[in-house]
Amino acid sequence: MRVMLAEDSALLREGLVRLLKEEGHDVLAAVGDADALLEAVDGDSPDAVVVDVRMPPTHTDEGLRAALELRRRRPEVKVLVLSQYVEKKYATELMSGSIDGVGYLLKDRVAQVGDFLDALERVGAGGTAFDPEVVRQLLARTSHADPLARLTARERQVLELMAQGLTNASIAQSLHVSQSAVEKHVNALFDKLALSHTTGYSRRVLAVLRYLGS
Repeated sequence: MRVMLAEDSALLREGLVRLLKEEGHDVLAAVGDADALLEAVDGDSPDAVVVDVRMPPTHTDEGLRAALELRRRRPEVKVLVLSQYVEKKYATELMSGSIDGVGYLLKDRVAQVGDFLDALERVGAGGTAFDPEVVRQLLARTSHADPLARLTARERQVLELMAQGLTNASIAQSLHVSQSAVEKHVNALFDKLALSHTTGYSRRVLAVLRYLGS
């Protein structure tokens, strides 16, 4: 993949550059602030960007605002956001539109090299990759909402894994059940979320968005 990085920590930035190059990715740019990222994307055509949420000058939401701007201006560019904490407001805003080609990972996940690379490749291929802890905290925020309360514990597990971006096959492997069992749970939760007869949109994406309270 052709990748650009935006991370104000020089040590982490250079570590990511080295890791991605070792994995065969082409790192087009590695910058330390959001404005430099937007300028770099305007000057080239990356497949994906990896961007920190908090960067100069205020270290609040510069990276997230840059990610949202990229989603508006260059929807073909996939976006993987890194954050030190679960920024519920920012995560929800990022996921409020199409979540194809979007990821949100906690920085601790970067230390798990395999998880990070898997998430980047999934996002780069047009899938989604949301950190399990992000999903759990957003679930806590929406646990009171109907019709989510109608889901069984297993259906909720399946939806949580869907929200992380896993396919039915991966969910089956994670839960140690058959793929056909997962498909039954998926169809059941579509029914309970009134998505069984939805056309024109991905029911999977709509289910995840409803789950995340968007």
